[in-house]
Amino acid sequence: MGRSDAVALLERAPFVRVATTDAGGRPVLRAVNAALLAEKLVFHGAPAGEKLEAIGRECVVSAEEVVASIPSYFLDPERACPATTLYRSVQLHGRLEPIVDARDKAAALSALLAKHQPEGGFVPLDAEHPLYRRTLASLLVVGVSLERLDGKAKLGQNRTPDEQRGMVEALWRRGAVGDPAAIHAVIAANPKMPAPDFLRSPAGVRLECHASGLADAQAVATLLADAYWNDRFTREEIVAAHLASQAWVVARDEAGRIVASARAISDCAKYAWVYDVIVAPEWRGKRVGDAVVRLLLDHPAVRGAKLVRLGTRDAMRFYAKMGFIEREALPPRPYTSTEMVLVR
Repeated sequence: MGRSDAVALLERAPFVRVATTDAGGRPVLRAVNAALLAEKLVFHGAPAGEKLEAIGRECVVSAEEVVASIPSYFLDPERACPATTLYRSVQLHGRLEPIVDARDKAAALSALLAKHQPEGGFVPLDAEHPLYRRTLASLLVVGVSLERLDGKAKLGQNRTPDEQRGMVEALWRRGAVGDPAAIHAVIAANPKMPAPDFLRSPAGVRLECHASGLADAQAVATLLADAYWNDRFTREEIVAAHLASQAWVVARDEAGRIVASARAISDCAKYAWVYDVIVAPEWRGKRVGDAVVRLLLDHPAVRGAKLVRLGTRDAMRFYAKMGFIEREALPPRPYTSTEMVLVR
């Protein structure tokens, strides 16, 4: 992993592990909440105990995240050996250095709170504030320089392009929670991998089975700015809805801009609801909309739902091509129901 990716993983890790030694040279391993501040990893502790005793000693800090578990039969129908795990990990080698100045302590604790309590709800930390002056004086705050930081991403780079494609297609078929994100990571790490069948796309665009992140959500909100069905929702609500959806797929042009998007929420068994299908005006009529909707319907969070529903006032023919029928055409039921909505 490049340094920026390694720093990003360390920053988003919910906790890190710190390994060092005690006064007798015996190994000590602890999990701590940590944050980044001015090229340092910072955390805090009690003014007595193992952390205090380890001040000045060499340490190793690690964090990792599992991307996907790969069973052996994804890669070989008989041998157990290919079973593996895709992951990202970082290690930081350094020395535990105390942070002594009260203002620097306050800054370090503010970074921890910004990460773990971003909603606020407290008086801002200030070294001179009476709420914090005595606490800051007695609290142990420690930093480790980011100078010796290593990152590793094991995402199938040791496999041939055809093996990578086979692994991605097997992940799509399995469809466990997190598998679409794993597919996205493997494809990004292996640009020479042939496109899997489920991501075959019209000329000039590429499909992605897992959109995520604030920047993507904001780009789609811009595409949806004039959509009639979002007349009662703010831009911020549209962004939040995309970030919370179980299934969200996009198409990008050759410059990487999102030119089409579709999302769904689902219980994965009874119902899925399709929302916010949108194609940039210059890409309409080029089968890009067909591609993103078909990918969404095949998404693991949607494909298992018995009824997939949506609402439209002008695109009935478009959805009919994919098997949708109007509600009135459903087989009669032994009961009637009235759709009700709670409007907040």
